Amino acid sequence: MDINTQTHLFNIGKHRIFAQSWHKLGGSNACPIILLHDSLGSVTLWRDFPKQLAVQTGRQVIAYDRLGFGLSDVCEQNLSNDFVFTEATTTFKALLDYFQFSQFLVLGHSVGGGMAAAIAAQYPKQCVGLITIAAQYEVEELTLSGIRTAKKTFQQAGQLERLEKYHPNKAQWVLDAWTETWLSPTFANWNLSQVLAQVMCPALIIHGELDEYGTTAQAQQLFEGIEANAELHILEGLHHLPHKEQPDLVIALIDEFIQSLP
Repeated sequence: MDINTQTHLFNIGKHRIFAQSWHKLGGSNACPIILLHDSLGSVTLWRDFPKQLAVQTGRQVIAYDRLGFGLSDVCEQNLSNDFVFTEATTTFKALLDYFQFSQFLVLGHSVGGGMAAAIAAQYPKQCVGLITIAAQYEVEELTLSGIRTAKKTFQQAGQLERLEKYHPNKAQWVLDAWTETWLSPTFANWNLSQVLAQVMCPALIIHGELDEYGTTAQAQQLFEGIEANAELHILEGLHHLPHKEQPDLVIALIDEFIQSLP
């Protein structure tokens, strides 16, 4: 299947942001799907998922590296406690200004799912669909336990160097942005309650039954908190990366959801 893959660079203030797009040749002109990566993620770490999603749906798929991640510029500051919400009005807004989309779907994995919800709330007239995969609604002990375990793992020889492959010159900042932000006592009361009621578009919530960074209660709270039309899928036997563990299943669910949109 022929896919047109392009790289993009756009600015947010003095910083450059890296993005990549995939579109099946002869595919649909319907609005694109924009991907938000997880706490250690990047465009590259989506692997083949964006391409497979573009092939299945026929839509353009766009992923970008948040500021401080992947091939985007270094971020000189620590993450603020409201970073999940401010993504909608900072880097994501710059992406919208660059591409000039009148409408879009937004899909986020893990903390990117929380950002996707904030984006859907911020742009109710432009966002026609919200998709979350393994998203957190709030900080729970399972999340913190998983982060503590990961933090210890990254102290082992060679682990930070592995991360450096995907975040050149930024690996320590990326790791700290995840572990130190989420483990901070000042972040303990963070949750998505303030944005979910503002989500007006249909939503698809996907969560692995055995997710090591969030119980299924997280997905249930997302589902119940969105007053718009929402559907919930708890995937039996899957963990925090359903789109990599069972990509065909997850892409089929997404495609079915998109086809149901008005």
